[in-house]
Amino acid sequence: MSQQAISWSGVFPAVTTQFRSDYSLDLDATHAVMKNLVQDGVSGLVVCGSVGENTSLTTEEKVQIIEVAKDAAGGKVPVIAGVAEFTTAFASKMAREAQRVGVDGVMVMPALVYSSKPHETAAHFRSVAQSVDLPIMVYNNPPIYKNDVTPEILATLADCDNIVCFKDSSGDTRRFTDLRNAVGDRFVLFAGLDDVVVESVAMGAQGWISGMSNAFPREGETLFRLAKEQRFEEAMALYRWFMPLLHLDARPDLVQCIKLCEALLGRGSEITRPPRLALEGDDRRHVEQIVQQALDNRPALPDVGL
Repeated sequence: MSQQAISWSGVFPAVTTQFRSDYSLDLDATHAVMKNLVQDGVSGLVVCGSVGENTSLTTEEKVQIIEVAKDAAGGKVPVIAGVAEFTTAFASKMAREAQRVGVDGVMVMPALVYSSKPHETAAHFRSVAQSVDLPIMVYNNPPIYKNDVTPEILATLADCDNIVCFKDSSGDTRRFTDLRNAVGDRFVLFAGLDDVVVESVAMGAQGWISGMSNAFPREGETLFRLAKEQRFEEAMALYRWFMPLLHLDARPDLVQCIKLCEALLGRGSEITRPPRLALEGDDRRHVEQIVQQALDNRPALPDVGL
């Protein structure tokens, strides 16, 4: 399976998981959130990622969310399922469950909690990839997951045919250039951090796993397409408007921030499962002010074919 076997490009929101007030899983509300995103023109859905509160879900709940996502996507856009487990065996099992349900690919995080050595990190991804016949997106987010999937590590996985895509949330766009220098265009590149998306596209990113596009999907997809088409003057005007919102994706409490934005725009609930708690005080007012300012100055979007 080569990277030509996938056609992943554009904006894939890292979809939120919706809960009721008692923290039970609300599948109907989760379906509605996903369906609205598809109707707004996003290019794909990533479920059970960091923003989807993967580690707060049981295996059964993850499977249910994947099933709901497949239905909401209706075959119009690809569905990628996040795999974030403590051990390689658990990760491989979850990847097989996702394959059984029928996802288009899996986004695999390093083994959580354990700070692995480079060869251990590589072995984890290789083992999970070998356990399924699915396209694999390697997810690097060193600030959150404490394991850095460097270009050097990824280059050692170039022989693993179904590892086809690299999502980088390090914020260091030099990684994309270093990776290209090491292995050419072997891997499809995806931006993983909202507030460096235009820079990431300029460095070759074909897609964007986005947090804030949950709340502003049309703006997200438009920004990405402008950057991809090198319409940088138009892109920069939209980017400057968007940036205060995009910065929220780079905070430790990004899930609460994104869900609050969704709630303020009538797109979902702000309820998160503990240990994540609702934003309060200055933090809450800060997000509310950013959203209000964005709505007060919401730009007319250039035509990008949406």
